[in-house]
Amino acid sequence: MVASEDAADNRWLDEDAGPVVRPYAMTQGRTRPTTGQFDLIALVVATQPVSSALVGLGPEHAEILTLCQHPQSVAEISAHLDLPVGIIRVLLGDLLAKGLVLARDPTPVAQLHSQRILKAVINGLRSL
Repeated sequence: MVASEDAADNRWLDEDAGPVVRPYAMTQGRTRPTTGQFDLIALVVATQPVSSALVGLGPEHAEILTLCQHPQSVAEISAHLDLPVGIIRVLLGDLLAKGLVLARDPTPVAQLHSQRILKAVINGLRSL
């Protein structure tokens, strides 16, 4: 029985990476954010500096707050922390629910300026 226990312990250790923590362990098994929907290009910014008084939050939450002292997209946060986007969305939902971040969705295409207006601006700049 000792050999099987050793084998079970080894699957949680990657010699190159160290102990393995499954992503769903960071979110307590949640797969969707409790608050908000986060598009890949939505911009996220922290509402306050990171403090040690962030009770009930994990180290990943603190990393996101540190990173988001300047606006970051959801995709950038995922890349910087090397975590799946789904996990980042759940963690961002936790932070949004506590009022620690603000998220700004991308502007819908219907609200963007038409090509005609943009061409007029470019032509006006060229004539200067």
